[in-house]
Amino acid sequence: MATSAVLTASEVSKLKKAPAVEGVLPLFHQRWSPRSFADREVSPALLQKVFEAARWAASSYNEQPWRFFLGRRGDETYAKIFESLGEFNQKWAQTAPVLILGVAKTRFSHSGAENRVALFDLGAASSYLTLQAAALGLATHQMAGFDPEKARKLFGIPAEYATGSVIALGYQGEPAALEDERLIQQETAARTRKPLGEIVLGEWGEAARL
Repeated sequence: MATSAVLTASEVSKLKKAPAVEGVLPLFHQRWSPRSFADREVSPALLQKVFEAARWAASSYNEQPWRFFLGRRGDETYAKIFESLGEFNQKWAQTAPVLILGVAKTRFSHSGAENRVALFDLGAASSYLTLQAAALGLATHQMAGFDPEKARKLFGIPAEYATGSVIALGYQGEPAALEDERLIQQETAARTRKPLGEIVLGEWGEAARL
């Protein structure tokens, strides 16, 4: 794909913005997951804000089972997270100034019993993080494509902690900077979502009345 034919970052942002729905916070329709990140660092003050948002997510028994490894480009934590990524994700994630690995404690502190919703709660905290990032003008992209066991070994993560996702965080970059036709096509494609009738049910296989 010729660089001249690629949409700009500004054009892609407009394309990715979902149609507004009255009464729904615009932020939910603005957030999306780019793979191209600008060569621009994220300030500690902004990082503190995104983690503060994650801190206040709801969790079973207020366990707050999430833990986040924060890697900033050039430090050892970043290098370890990057090493655990799959080859495809390494191709584009190397431009992100921040990489975050989320893990969740799978047993309750008050009883030692299994916390079967630990990863659910980590997901909630991660969602708060990504939404706060979007509100601050930052971009995020969550990844399942990494080697959990390699990450566990590199960081010495205890067995009672389950791995969640890796989050790339930074400022949106130009799609052409990806220099890969497949990645550029994904970056510039319109967003789609399943209709409410497919995901909100009254009975199995039957849409709920809304």
